[in-house]
Amino acid sequence: MRPRSDQPELRDIDLPGVAPSRQKRSRKTTLALLRAGAAMLRARSLAELSIEALCTEVGATVGAFYSRFESKETYFNALMALAARDGEQRLDEIRPPSQDASVDQLCHIIVGGIIAWMRSHEGVLRAALQHDDTRPDKWTPFKALAQATTARATPLLLPAMGKGRKAAKTRTIAFGFQIVLGTLVNAILNDPGPLSLSSKEMEARLAGCLSLLLQAEL
Repeated sequence: MRPRSDQPELRDIDLPGVAPSRQKRSRKTTLALLRAGAAMLRARSLAELSIEALCTEVGATVGAFYSRFESKETYFNALMALAARDGEQRLDEIRPPSQDASVDQLCHIIVGGIIAWMRSHEGVLRAALQHDDTRPDKWTPFKALAQATTARATPLLLPAMGKGRKAAKTRTIAFGFQIVLGTLVNAILNDPGPLSLSSKEMEARLAGCLSLLLQAEL
């Protein structure tokens, strides 16, 4: 996958619930508010995210915020939509390095891509998980993205796992990604250690675990 910025761009901010604007200056303010909120959520919960502090951070008025977002909930929905859209784009860009790529190579590419996406949107993902206690519908886009990740990875991995027993191998791939995604969600939400989401070792070990699980099915 190609290198990408962790930040949304002007072309990304046409989102449901966000008041549209054709003026570049106004769109830049909307973009600045989205970027600042995503950054602030890395260190605080959604409940702790103050609209006043957010506006002060970007030099905007509270009125400017509410002219773009009907509510804090609408604003957070836009942040989640951006994260989900980025995840979908990253999935579309997953390519095997060669036709004869090994299971191990593919696992490292796919897991590395998942972790890179989660690192880019860590604060938003954590807030969505915490918010899920009272609004279970808020995590739905990311549940769908998790399912899409497995669906995208399966046809990449199956050829490397050889012929035969397709159903069993498909089931093992699905379970493998349940382990990978469950571990990463726990790291985002609780950070129990010993490895954090930011650790390079997390990426290597999770990819290795997935690879070993799939190879055991062979």
